[in-house]
Amino acid sequence: MRLLITLFILAFAQLFFNVAAASPHAPVNASSLKAEKKSAREDERRKRRPVKTTTTKKSRLTAVQKFKLKKQSKTDVALHKTTSKKSPLKLSAKKYGHQRLAKKTPEIAVDDEALALTGIKMSKAHRQRYQKARETAMTKLMGQLGKPYQWGGASPHTGFDCSGLVWYAYKDLVKFKLPRTANEMYHLRDAAPIKREMLEKGDLVFFRINNRGTADHVGVYLGNGKFIQSPRTGKDIQISALGEDYWQKHYVGARRMMTPKTIR
Repeated sequence: MRLLITLFILAFAQLFFNVAAASPHAPVNASSLKAEKKSAREDERRKRRPVKTTTTKKSRLTAVQKFKLKKQSKTDVALHKTTSKKSPLKLSAKKYGHQRLAKKTPEIAVDDEALALTGIKMSKAHRQRYQKARETAMTKLMGQLGKPYQWGGASPHTGFDCSGLVWYAYKDLVKFKLPRTANEMYHLRDAAPIKREMLEKGDLVFFRINNRGTADHVGVYLGNGKFIQSPRTGKDIQISALGEDYWQKHYVGARRMMTPKTIR
């Protein structure tokens, strides 16, 4: 009897399981299905996106690093100001130990400034030749101080008149033919006219003494308001002041005989 009851229960259970398996599934929630599809699409898009190999991040400086950079920039600015005030000539003298390179005479400094203003560029050899020519002319002129005036003279052996002294000093130093009289020198095309405030050492200064409409006297400017001349009969070659009333009254102009372009 018990065996029959047990078999009946097992048969009933088997029947129940078969009925449950054959029954339709529960309805699927549409919203959950859409969410699953959306998440699947997002995952697929993420896989398709290119992966960035490098990332740039702005480096942030710490307060200590900022302070060090600021201090370094101030040091660089101070060093630049210090070195810019020193001339290249003095720096090279310090570097190579030649003290004489740092010593620059006023005459050479004036020449460099004047050449810079005129825009004339010269090689080292040309510059040396130009300065040597100027020094030669000054040496020849100063060597005649105290010698007597001689009308028509143009030699240290015979003496000089005013134009003869200039002719003797410059005749072998310039390319063009130097005339012999003061008036011809004053109208010489190869010598550029110079304003009085622009006079430099070696420029010719002209005067009109006899009021005949010509420049009848000439001297050579030495700088500092002085010029050398051979004045007149009975006088010796001397240095005079251009600012004296007499010379100011008779002054007519100036010419630059020697330039970097006119020297031999």
